[in-house]
Amino acid sequence: MDSTLACLAAWMPRQRWYAAKGRPPSLRLVAWWEMDAPSAEPDTSIRTYLVADEGALPVVLYQIPIVARATADVDAPPDHIVGSPEPGTTFIDGAFDPAYTSALARLVTEGRRGAGPQAEATGHPGPDAAHADPDDARVLVGEQSNTSIIFGGVDGGPPMICKLYRQVHPGLNPDIELASALARAGSPAVPRALGFVEGRWPDLATAHGSVTGSLVFAQEFLPDVEDAWRVALAAAAASEDFREPARALGAATAEVHVALAGLFPTERMDDEARALTRATWERRLGIAIAEVPQIADLRGRIEAVYTQAESALWPDAQRIHGDYHLGQVLRVRTGAWILLDFEGEPLRPMAERRRPDLALRDIAGMRRSFDYVAGSIRLDDPNRAAESTRAWASSARDAFLDGWATVTGVDLDAAAPLLAALELDKALYEAIYESRNRPTWVSIPLRAIRRLVEHVAPR
Repeated sequence: MDSTLACLAAWMPRQRWYAAKGRPPSLRLVAWWEMDAPSAEPDTSIRTYLVADEGALPVVLYQIPIVARATADVDAPPDHIVGSPEPGTTFIDGAFDPAYTSALARLVTEGRRGAGPQAEATGHPGPDAAHADPDDARVLVGEQSNTSIIFGGVDGGPPMICKLYRQVHPGLNPDIELASALARAGSPAVPRALGFVEGRWPDLATAHGSVTGSLVFAQEFLPDVEDAWRVALAAAAASEDFREPARALGAATAEVHVALAGLFPTERMDDEARALTRATWERRLGIAIAEVPQIADLRGRIEAVYTQAESALWPDAQRIHGDYHLGQVLRVRTGAWILLDFEGEPLRPMAERRRPDLALRDIAGMRRSFDYVAGSIRLDDPNRAAESTRAWASSARDAFLDGWATVTGVDLDAAAPLLAALELDKALYEAIYESRNRPTWVSIPLRAIRRLVEHVAPR
């Protein structure tokens, strides 16, 4: 097993979903399970490893499916080869091997089970999942934190996309929980839910007993769609008026928020809840200052924004998207907007992501996303007039708010101090992320932070 972990430790840092960029993993095998290989390949084994990276704080648990083949029979691109733990055997990243993808499709669509020492994986198919073709699979390119595999449809059924969660946690992933509930309620703003895979493995927190958690989520794959980020970026680059699409996106977002408030319990934001939220903001601010020292000079003004927000009108907390931006939205051919990826912010603990939160947090995230469109254009074309991109982003942000408020009936003037604090907290999150992953982009959230505190007197 030491040779297997050595192969994984050398391979993982090159993968987009590996969280600790620039640092080699410190791995410990937690569990594994096997699935049946195709009958035509009796010498092939399919095993999914759960490995803990104990060099990360907190410890990160990764799901890594592996297909082991005889080295002489391997015909895979080098990027998909994990390594050779012993002479004559080669490990392949399961997402790119037909033996694993076929087994995964059957796990989801037929409710099959994979088993290993102290661990198992069980498929829970939805009513439409059996129409996916297990032998027609391809990996969706460009993802970072997860790996998605698209399966063709058969018998007139829809194609299926299986999202393989690379980082796994105890408990039901909110992506599955919320999107499935919305789909069952008939929401037109989410794809149909086709099934999921649940796992059981040893409890890392107590070293006793086991926990269950989400491993895979399957939804209807929507062909011929456009990524909302690219749609908005093209419009901004061409100086096209984006107010009507943004207003429609605000309305679609509001409809999802209204539906979630009806499907799940809401909670009153009492003094204790407000204090907890303020503590979360302060914690993020401390991390941001450590990561981006330029923010330190703004600390007093940032804290003043938070203090103003504490005395504002706070609506009830409810279940929300949690990591809402243009990259989480698709536009279909009719022009309608479809929401994806209800996992919440990757840097937040899973327990926080599953708690009711303020719907205004999603609004703040999308407003920041329009600002990112303008910022990315400025990075690509430094000679372009900043005023034009700022004006485009401002009009889109305002139209999005108008669409959301029209559906929800929320008085956004009364909520303005709270929305400003949430947007500021999101910009600090972005500054942390960019400093760790794309240092040349830190200027985008830094400009937003300065703008948001510009007219606030420091504490």
